[in-house]
Amino acid sequence: METFITIIAGVLFTVGTYLILNKNLLRIILGITIFSHATHLMLLSINGLKKGAAPLLGENAASYTDPVPQALILTSIVISFALTAFLLVLGYRTYVELGTDNMKQLRGNPHE
Repeated sequence: METFITIIAGVLFTVGTYLILNKNLLRIILGITIFSHATHLMLLSINGLKKGAAPLLGENAASYTDPVPQALILTSIVISFALTAFLLVLGYRTYVELGTDNMKQLRGNPHE
């Protein structure tokens, strides 16, 4: 199962990289979002997918799941959601103020 999750994360990394290298600002924001989700899947697969064990220490300490990666992933999900919201608002304001979302036009002329 970890191999399958790793392959899916690799595909998401590829799609995210393709979208980040695009000229359209909205596609760049979507690429960053997909890239962060790929990172979450990669962290989850690195930890190992264990079934049937709670992330708590108890009398049966040999069969617990490490809660630290899950807590890190949860924190990362919240941070990536906030970053996505900020980038969407920034992209919207850029489009309203400048009238374009093309990165080539947003750079301006090289002789300015």
